[in-house]
Amino acid sequence: MTPSLERSSEGAAPSPEVAARALPEGPSPGGEPAIRPGSFRAWILASRPQTLTAAIVPVLVGTAVSHAIATIRVGPAVAALVGAMLLQIAANFANDVFDHEKGADTAERLGPTRAVQSGLLTGRAVRRGLLVTIALSLAVGGYLTATAGWPILAIGIAAILSAVAYTGGPYPLGYNGLGDVFVMLFFGFVAVTGTVYVETGILSPLAVVASVPVGALATCILVVNNLRDRHTDIKAGKRTLAVRLGRRGVLAEYLLLLVASYAVPVVLAAVYRAPSLLLPLASLPVAGQLFRRIRATEGRALNACLASTAKLLLLFGVLFGAGMYLATGHLPRASEGRSPDAARAAPPAGP
Repeated sequence: MTPSLERSSEGAAPSPEVAARALPEGPSPGGEPAIRPGSFRAWILASRPQTLTAAIVPVLVGTAVSHAIATIRVGPAVAALVGAMLLQIAANFANDVFDHEKGADTAERLGPTRAVQSGLLTGRAVRRGLLVTIALSLAVGGYLTATAGWPILAIGIAAILSAVAYTGGPYPLGYNGLGDVFVMLFFGFVAVTGTVYVETGILSPLAVVASVPVGALATCILVVNNLRDRHTDIKAGKRTLAVRLGRRGVLAEYLLLLVASYAVPVVLAAVYRAPSLLLPLASLPVAGQLFRRIRATEGRALNACLASTAKLLLLFGVLFGAGMYLATGHLPRASEGRSPDAARAAPPAGP
């Protein structure tokens, strides 16, 4: 791991000597050149594109629900996807700078390289990037508010505040055992039902149910992350559920989230007599094998399990979305539950 970097109270860049010690010399083992401080590749690393699965899948599933119950508005659908990705990147920037400042990212870090801790970007630069990303999110939110009404504005502001408060502010959620609740709420219920609302103007019970597996599997990603980091989190005063529950407790949480995820398609398929909703069960062997790997793995080796959990979320989401799409006709079409703002914003149903 790279050593912890010295930084001034103003967030100044580390000295060339310190930055040099933080970066690998010469090309990487894969033959690629080392990332240069302040470069475009450094910003890509800070944005953590591999985490965007958690932003894309809720919109994908929400759009499939929208197709099944009503008519989709393409513009809001695209805006929902862009907005979700921007909020994920904003959260990543906030985590990068605030975890470093709070001492959670040190030379003992077991996870992938963090931009600020490794000296690739200064804390001040990442804060600016965070503000730019939030501004872009607000622009997208303004469009969605204009098309779907004021509830989207309230949801958007809450999402932005929560993304920053996850590791920042006087009571960071992730440091007080609330990270799992945050992920389940915003990457599950808010993201899926919000997507359906902006696309159709409908508050759909089906969307709420479909949110459960999406949020649960997104939470599984955090569970593996916190399981890996629990020893260093204790030193940093970060009281995640993995710290509070211990290894056995957090493994039980992971298993419970998996069970909830796969129970939902079974229940929906039985209620609506739509066999296509069972498609996500095709990924069940992958989930079972992954859980066995996590039980037998510790420390830095959990990074591979973390990536595999993100892939499981994507696989499940694609299968769930496809099953929902194919179930159109079995699922009840919705025409009620619109807010006045959304009803005014929705296009006419016919010519």
